[in-house]
Amino acid sequence: MELTTAYAFGRTVSLPYAEAERKVREELQKEGFGVLTEIDIKEKFREKLGRDFRDYIILGACNPPLAWEAFGRELNIGTLLPCNVVVYTGDDGQTVVMAMDPVATLGVIGNPALNDLARKVREKMERVLAAL
Repeated sequence: MELTTAYAFGRTVSLPYAEAERKVREELQKEGFGVLTEIDIKEKFREKLGRDFRDYIILGACNPPLAWEAFGRELNIGTLLPCNVVVYTGDDGQTVVMAMDPVATLGVIGNPALNDLARKVREKMERVLAAL
C-alpha cells in the first residue's frame, strides 16, 4: 500500500521488519546512497526513557555526488541533510518504509537551482521503494 504525507512518501511492504531494513540498505546502496547515520528509536526510548516502542529505525542516507552538487548551490543545505529513510512496524504489524520527500523538503529553501537535484533524489528514492 502506498503512503504519502506532505513531507514523505513510502509504502507498506510484505517483508518482516529486519528483512525490510536489510533490503532498504541494499537498495539505497544500488542508488549510490550510503547510510551515514542510524538511530534505533526503539532502543533509544528504552535506554533514555525506560519505555517500550515498536521496531523503528531512522537511516540517514547520503549520495555523495548529489550532496556535493547541493552544497555547491546552497551552503546551508546541511541543515536538511542527510535524507532520512525510516523502517518501522505499523499498528497493524506490517512493515512500513518511508522516505523524506526531497522535493517538498528542499522546496522550503526557495532556491530554484535545487529543484532538478531534488527531483533526481526523489526518483532514486522511488526506485528504492519500488524494489522492496
